[in-house]
Amino acid sequence: MNIVAFERAKQGTGASRRLRITGRTPGIVYGGAAQPQLIEVDHNALWHALKKEAFHSSILDMDIAGTAQKVLLRDVQVHPFKQLVLHVDFQRVDATTKLHMKVPLHFVGDDQSMAIKSEGCIANHVISEIDVLCLPADLPEFITVDLSGLRKGSSLHLQDVPMPKGVKAITHGSDKNPVVVSVVVVAAAEAPAEAAPAADAKPAGKGGKPAAKPAAKK
Repeated sequence: MNIVAFERAKQGTGASRRLRITGRTPGIVYGGAAQPQLIEVDHNALWHALKKEAFHSSILDMDIAGTAQKVLLRDVQVHPFKQLVLHVDFQRVDATTKLHMKVPLHFVGDDQSMAIKSEGCIANHVISEIDVLCLPADLPEFITVDLSGLRKGSSLHLQDVPMPKGVKAITHGSDKNPVVVSVVVVAAAEAPAEAAPAADAKPAGKGGKPAAKPAAKK
Protein backbone atom coordinates (compact mmCIF):
# COMPACT_ATOMS: atom_id res chain seq x y z
CA MET A 1 0.00 0.00 0.00
CA ASN A 2 1.10 3.57 -0.67
CA ILE A 3 0.96 6.60 1.59
CA VAL A 4 2.03 10.17 0.87
CA ALA A 5 3.59 12.22 3.66
CA PHE A 6 5.05 15.71 3.91
CA GLU A 7 7.91 17.10 5.91
CA ARG A 8 6.85 18.89 9.10
CA ALA A 9 8.96 21.76 10.39
CA LYS A 10 7.13 22.80 13.56
CA GLN A 11 6.43 20.66 16.59
CA GLY A 12 4.72 21.08 19.92
CA THR A 13 1.13 21.01 21.16
CA GLY A 14 0.12 24.33 19.63
CA ALA A 15 1.65 23.55 16.24
CA SER A 16 -0.01 20.13 16.16
CA ARG A 17 -3.40 21.63 17.03
CA ARG A 18 -3.12 24.18 14.22
CA LEU A 19 -2.05 21.43 11.84
CA ARG A 20 -5.14 19.34 12.64
CA ILE A 21 -7.37 22.34 11.93
CA THR A 22 -6.01 22.40 8.37
CA GLY A 23 -6.93 18.71 7.83
CA ARG A 24 -3.47 17.26 8.43
CA THR A 25 -2.31 14.73 11.04
CA PRO A 26 1.13 15.08 12.67
CA GLY A 27 3.35 12.04 12.74
CA ILE A 28 6.89 10.73 12.91
CA VAL A 29 9.04 8.20 11.04
CA TYR A 30 11.83 6.55 13.03
CA GLY A 31 14.19 3.58 12.93
CA GLY A 32 17.14 2.55 10.80
CA ALA A 33 20.31 4.56 10.46
CA ALA A 34 18.55 7.86 9.71
CA GLN A 35 17.35 10.29 12.36
CA PRO A 36 13.65 10.43 13.29
CA GLN A 37 11.74 12.61 10.85
CA LEU A 38 8.67 14.73 11.61
CA ILE A 39 5.92 14.31 9.04
CA GLU A 40 2.31 15.25 8.37
CA VAL A 41 -0.27 13.33 6.36
CA ASP A 42 -3.69 14.10 4.96
CA HIS A 43 -6.19 13.22 7.69
CA ASN A 44 -9.01 11.95 5.48
CA ALA A 45 -6.70 9.71 3.46
CA LEU A 46 -5.21 8.35 6.70
CA TRP A 47 -8.63 7.82 8.27
CA HIS A 48 -9.84 5.70 5.34
CA ALA A 49 -6.53 3.78 5.16
CA LEU A 50 -6.82 2.84 8.84
CA LYS A 51 -10.06 1.01 8.07
CA LYS A 52 -8.15 -1.45 5.87
CA GLU A 53 -6.67 -4.49 7.55
CA ALA A 54 -3.62 -4.50 5.29
CA PHE A 55 -2.64 -1.00 6.40
CA HIS A 56 -1.95 -2.35 9.89
CA SER A 57 -0.05 -5.52 8.96
CA SER A 58 1.71 -4.80 5.66
CA ILE A 59 4.85 -2.97 4.62
CA LEU A 60 3.85 0.45 3.29
CA ASP A 61 5.49 2.47 0.54
CA MET A 62 5.79 6.00 1.90
CA ASP A 63 6.64 8.98 -0.29
CA ILE A 64 8.16 11.97 1.53
CA ALA A 65 9.08 14.91 -0.69
CA GLY A 66 9.66 12.58 -3.64
CA THR A 67 11.76 10.12 -1.64
CA ALA A 68 10.36 6.60 -1.27
CA GLN A 69 10.95 4.43 1.76
CA LYS A 70 9.50 1.27 3.29
CA VAL A 71 7.68 1.73 6.60
CA LEU A 72 5.36 -0.04 9.03
CA LEU A 73 2.52 1.49 10.99
CA ARG A 74 3.51 1.27 14.65
CA ASP A 75 1.14 3.45 16.65
CA VAL A 76 -2.02 5.53 16.18
CA GLN A 77 -3.50 7.97 18.67
CA VAL A 78 -7.21 8.61 18.14
CA HIS A 79 -9.48 11.14 19.85
CA PRO A 80 -11.61 9.38 22.53
CA PHE A 81 -14.96 10.33 20.95
CA LYS A 82 -14.32 12.32 17.77
CA GLN A 83 -13.47 10.78 14.40
CA LEU A 84 -10.03 12.36 14.61
CA VAL A 85 -6.55 10.87 14.39
CA LEU A 86 -4.31 12.86 16.72
CA HIS A 87 -0.89 11.38 15.87
CA VAL A 88 0.62 8.51 13.90
CA ASP A 89 3.97 6.70 14.16
CA PHE A 90 5.77 4.79 11.40
CA GLN A 91 8.93 2.69 11.58
CA ARG A 92 11.42 2.38 8.75
CA VAL A 93 11.98 -1.14 7.45
CA ASP A 94 15.41 -2.66 6.95
CA ALA A 95 15.29 -5.49 4.41
CA THR A 96 17.91 -7.48 6.36
CA THR A 97 16.38 -7.10 9.85
CA LYS A 98 13.62 -9.40 11.07
CA LEU A 99 10.35 -7.83 12.14
CA HIS A 100 8.17 -8.60 15.13
CA MET A 101 4.59 -7.99 13.97
CA LYS A 102 1.00 -8.89 14.74
CA VAL A 103 -0.70 -10.61 11.79
CA PRO A 104 -4.48 -11.23 11.55
CA LEU A 105 -5.93 -14.71 11.11
CA HIS A 106 -8.47 -15.46 8.37
CA PHE A 107 -10.68 -18.48 9.10
CA VAL A 108 -11.94 -20.61 6.20
CA GLY A 109 -13.56 -24.01 5.68
CA ASP A 110 -15.89 -23.98 8.69
CA ASP A 111 -18.85 -24.72 6.39
CA GLN A 112 -17.10 -27.99 5.41
CA SER A 113 -16.42 -29.12 8.98
CA MET A 114 -18.33 -32.15 10.26
CA ALA A 115 -18.61 -30.48 13.65
CA ILE A 116 -20.42 -27.52 12.14
CA LYS A 117 -22.40 -29.35 9.45
CA SER A 118 -23.78 -32.34 11.32
CA GLU A 119 -22.61 -32.46 14.94
CA GLY A 120 -24.44 -29.40 16.28
CA CYS A 121 -21.32 -27.34 17.06
CA ILE A 122 -19.95 -23.88 16.38
CA ALA A 123 -16.34 -22.75 15.98
CA ASN A 124 -15.24 -20.36 18.73
CA HIS A 125 -12.37 -18.15 17.50
CA VAL A 126 -10.22 -17.78 20.62
CA ILE A 127 -7.41 -15.86 18.87
CA SER A 128 -7.89 -13.41 16.00
CA GLU A 129 -4.23 -12.44 15.45
CA ILE A 130 -0.79 -13.80 16.29
CA ASP A 131 2.72 -12.40 16.76
CA VAL A 132 5.23 -13.42 14.10
CA LEU A 133 8.92 -12.96 13.45
CA CYS A 134 10.19 -12.75 9.86
CA LEU A 135 12.10 -10.70 7.33
CA PRO A 136 10.17 -7.84 5.67
CA ALA A 137 10.00 -9.70 2.36
CA ASP A 138 8.28 -12.67 4.08
CA LEU A 139 5.72 -10.68 6.07
CA PRO A 140 2.23 -12.01 5.21
CA GLU A 141 -0.80 -9.73 5.06
CA PHE A 142 -2.74 -12.44 6.95
CA ILE A 143 -2.48 -16.13 7.84
CA THR A 144 -5.18 -18.56 6.71
CA VAL A 145 -6.59 -21.04 9.23
CA ASP A 146 -8.40 -24.07 7.73
CA LEU A 147 -11.29 -25.25 9.91
CA SER A 148 -12.58 -28.00 7.59
CA GLY A 149 -11.08 -30.77 9.78
CA LEU A 150 -12.77 -29.71 13.02
CA ARG A 151 -14.71 -32.44 14.84
CA LYS A 152 -16.86 -32.45 17.94
CA GLY A 153 -14.74 -32.35 21.10
CA SER A 154 -11.61 -31.13 19.30
CA SER A 155 -9.65 -27.89 19.33
CA LEU A 156 -7.19 -26.26 16.94
CA HIS A 157 -3.90 -25.15 18.50
CA LEU A 158 -1.29 -22.73 17.20
CA GLN A 159 1.08 -25.55 16.23
CA ASP A 160 -1.69 -26.97 14.02
CA VAL A 161 -1.69 -23.81 11.88
CA PRO A 162 0.87 -23.94 9.03
CA MET A 163 3.04 -20.84 8.88
CA PRO A 164 4.12 -19.30 5.55
CA LYS A 165 7.72 -19.82 4.50
CA GLY A 166 10.14 -17.77 6.58
CA VAL A 167 7.54 -16.90 9.22
CA LYS A 168 7.78 -18.03 12.84
CA ALA A 169 4.93 -17.72 15.34
CA ILE A 170 5.88 -16.10 18.65
CA THR A 171 4.10 -16.95 21.90
CA HIS A 172 4.17 -15.22 25.27
CA GLY A 173 3.92 -16.66 28.77
CA SER A 174 3.96 -20.31 29.76
CA ASP A 175 1.53 -21.54 27.10
CA LYS A 176 3.66 -22.32 24.06
CA ASN A 177 0.80 -23.85 22.07
CA PRO A 178 -2.36 -21.83 22.78
CA VAL A 179 -5.81 -22.76 21.49
CA VAL A 180 -6.72 -20.86 18.33
CA VAL A 181 -10.20 -22.32 17.75
CA SER A 182 -12.34 -24.40 20.10
CA VAL A 183 -15.37 -26.47 19.11
CA VAL A 184 -18.41 -25.59 21.21
CA VAL A 185 -21.57 -27.74 21.32
CA VAL A 186 -24.70 -25.67 20.88
CA ALA A 187 -27.07 -26.14 23.83
CA ALA A 188 -30.26 -28.03 22.92
CA ALA A 189 -33.40 -25.98 22.95
CA GLU A 190 -35.36 -26.27 26.18
CA ALA A 191 -38.53 -28.35 26.12
CA PRO A 192 -41.63 -26.18 25.78
CA ALA A 193 -43.54 -25.56 28.98
CA GLU A 194 -46.62 -27.69 29.61
CA ALA A 195 -49.77 -26.27 28.12
CA ALA A 196 -51.78 -24.15 30.54
CA PRO A 197 -55.27 -25.45 31.39
CA ALA A 198 -57.98 -24.29 29.06
CA ALA A 199 -59.50 -21.00 29.98
CA ASP A 200 -63.03 -22.44 29.98
CA ALA A 201 -62.17 -25.49 32.14
CA LYS A 202 -64.55 -25.87 35.06
CA PRO A 203 -63.13 -26.11 38.59
CA ALA A 204 -63.45 -29.56 40.12
CA GLY A 205 -65.86 -30.19 42.99
CA LYS A 206 -65.61 -32.74 45.77
CA GLY A 207 -64.44 -36.16 44.67
CA GLY A 208 -62.96 -34.76 41.50
CA LYS A 209 -66.41 -34.18 39.95
CA PRO A 210 -67.13 -30.88 38.23
CA ALA A 211 -68.63 -28.36 40.59
CA ALA A 212 -72.35 -27.85 40.22
CA LYS A 213 -73.60 -24.62 38.79
CA PRO A 214 -75.36 -22.38 41.29
CA ALA A 215 -79.16 -22.46 41.01
CA ALA A 216 -80.71 -19.50 39.25
CA LYS A 217 -82.46 -17.08 41.56
CA LYS A 218 -86.25 -16.89 41.13
